[in-house]
Amino acid sequence: MVAFEVPEIDYTRYTNRQLAAIPLAVLAIALVIIAGWYVMTGAPVSPGLEFTGGAEVRVAVDAPDGQARERIQQAFDPAPETIRGVPSDNTYILTFQTEEVGVSALEEQARAAGFQVESSYTVSPSFGSRTQLLALGGVAFAFVGMSVLIFLMFRTFVPSVAVVVSAFSDIVVPVALMNVLGIDLTLGTVAALLMLIGYSVDSDILLNNHILRRSGGFYESTHRAMRTGVTMTLTSLSAMIVMTIVATLFGIQLLSSIGLILVFGLVTDLMNTYMLNLSLLRWYKYEGVAG
Repeated sequence: MVAFEVPEIDYTRYTNRQLAAIPLAVLAIALVIIAGWYVMTGAPVSPGLEFTGGAEVRVAVDAPDGQARERIQQAFDPAPETIRGVPSDNTYILTFQTEEVGVSALEEQARAAGFQVESSYTVSPSFGSRTQLLALGGVAFAFVGMSVLIFLMFRTFVPSVAVVVSAFSDIVVPVALMNVLGIDLTLGTVAALLMLIGYSVDSDILLNNHILRRSGGFYESTHRAMRTGVTMTLTSLSAMIVMTIVATLFGIQLLSSIGLILVFGLVTDLMNTYMLNLSLLRWYKYEGVAG
């Protein structure tokens, strides 16, 4: 078995501004994307079926992909909002955001076109809006609660802010990428964002504890924290990549979305923890009030 060894980075070659510049630039670009999306659509990220209401029908079509999509467009009135193919077979997942036609009528249209209906379900708009409010409220409550606990744990401004800002960026960057890649906000992606808060806080607290509360020099403590933190994050990242690939191949959209968001978030977390957070801690240690 090949052992993975975290390389020791010579942080003395970089100033605090250089270390913080890339994460802050990425965060700024992500905020611009989210703001632009909000101006264009009225929402910071496109809500999925669970939040807008509508119907989803999963059908099997015995035809090549291009021909199958054309037949699907012609078979339904109203036409589906989205058509998502499953790479492993001839199955297509269709979404309809309409109250005019019930799911039973959509099933009848599918069978009349010669499609095999594998599953279907519907969500009312009123239920979807309540679900969206609860889901987003849960993310906000989790983030605020995490921030309060961090301030109570470290009781100093700069180390606490370093963790909170890193966690904020770990959430914002994946949300921006959701807009770029056309991933809707669903219960699955909300769960992924909640998980990212935990991942982010875990790695940042590990770094802070090693630097501020354990013996040894700053750079020695940093490398000690990286040996544990980077290994943990890369292990989780590898598992999420495998899950995303398998879920995409088998058309399991929920797991695919969760995995993709976690992959983006974990990569962002590595950058924020060992560049942005570390630059703030080094400033605090040598130039701030601790100096």
